[in-house]
Amino acid sequence: MNIIVDVLLLLLTILYSYLESFVKLFIPVKRKTVNGDVVLITGAGHGIGQNTAKEFAKLQSVLVLWDINKKSIEETAKECRKLGAKVYTYVVDCSKRQEITTAADQVKKEVGDVDILINNAGIIFCADLLALEDHQIEKIFEVNVLAHFWTTRAFLPAMMRKNHGHVVTVASSAGFVGVPFMVDYCSTKFAALGYHKALTAELVARQMTGIKTSCLCPVFVDTGFVKNSSTRLVPTLKPEDVAKKLVDGILSNKKLICIPPSVAFASVLEVFLPDRALKALSDFNNVKFDAKVKRIEKDK
Repeated sequence: MNIIVDVLLLLLTILYSYLESFVKLFIPVKRKTVNGDVVLITGAGHGIGQNTAKEFAKLQSVLVLWDINKKSIEETAKECRKLGAKVYTYVVDCSKRQEITTAADQVKKEVGDVDILINNAGIIFCADLLALEDHQIEKIFEVNVLAHFWTTRAFLPAMMRKNHGHVVTVASSAGFVGVPFMVDYCSTKFAALGYHKALTAELVARQMTGIKTSCLCPVFVDTGFVKNSSTRLVPTLKPEDVAKKLVDGILSNKKLICIPPSVAFASVLEVFLPDRALKALSDFNNVKFDAKVKRIEKDK
């Protein structure tokens, strides 16, 4: 009998959730204030990270910028200071756990607790599985996945003590679908998306309702890392536009920020469409970019 009652309650909850979501469509989303909040951004010397830093500078947040390139990070800091923000810079190689740990300790001493952590640093090689070198495979997982663990483990305890904070994961549309000649990259972005979902669930389980999470999943972004990228359905995005949507999503506590929104349906299509239809859709979209492909000589 209890199972019947539980099922009915579940169905009522689901129905209520749909009605609640529908009503919220007509209510302006309340955006939080981040004036004075400490925002740490990895990979802030270029692309999405750099533009995100400038968006938070306009909101008068205290910026902590990490990047492997000292010149790039200082250029970003200079632009953010012109916008009136207080900025701290650290040269950090996010593929090295010890450097992350050391830099995190410095941030805690010199700046204080981090309110918003944006794990943005990422790399890509654009090569087929056989053309990839061993050290490249190891490196891309160290930067695109493992670094998220080390930074979050460093700054999450302070957030949990206050039950306040925000952890942001920059993933990709490649975290929803497999792309030829991006086996390593897709693998890391699938992992990053899974990391975001599991961390979100864990914070809920620990009743840390004041700590929010967001995950960014854009299609190709013109950051210079992927050469000559194009698709038929969606144009290559500009990093400044992606950064604005990311910051808007953070301010409204949006869990999944897909650009365009249709990206979120990719995994659903894989479940419901037959293989032939998926292949036809992929051919129609005509994804292109420069990639290194190892030539295999066939036996005669």
